[in-house]
Amino acid sequence: MAAAAELALLERSLGLRGGRKYSSQGERQIPVLQTNSGPSLTGLATIAAHLVKQANKEHLLGSTAEEKATVQQWLEYRVTRVDGHPSKEDMRILLKDLNSYLEDKVYLAGHNFTLADILLYYGLHRFMVDLSVQEKEQYLNVSRWFCHIQHYPGVRQHLARVVFVKSRLYAQPH
Repeated sequence: MAAAAELALLERSLGLRGGRKYSSQGERQIPVLQTNSGPSLTGLATIAAHLVKQANKEHLLGSTAEEKATVQQWLEYRVTRVDGHPSKEDMRILLKDLNSYLEDKVYLAGHNFTLADILLYYGLHRFMVDLSVQEKEQYLNVSRWFCHIQHYPGVRQHLARVVFVKSRLYAQPH
């Protein structure tokens, strides 16, 4: 999904009126937002944080200094590791690492739903929708997190719902 489409989804999930004009620059199609009150903003994480502030939902950026840093870390992770065109092997490694990280967490930044959850959900959607049931079961923590985020009010919108089996069909090898 193009960054402009993700940002439009984010606008709607934040309750903002649409109408912002996004363009992209460079080979990697980095999003650019021309603001009415100043210079243009460049980059998915920068524009997303700006939209969150416009919507007066700063809690999505984190409530403590540590949580804010964690949200920023995951936004950087999204842009550097998920975006672009990772190979199937890169995506397998990414999902394995993310699965370990989410083992004892409900949300990426700990106990609260944040912008990091929204943008990583959007970034992973194109991969998760193509995984088989068996592949999803290899990443149970990612699947649990992803399923939870897709049911969060206003997040999924028109994106295809990714189906997860509630009971295990296959025994784990020992």
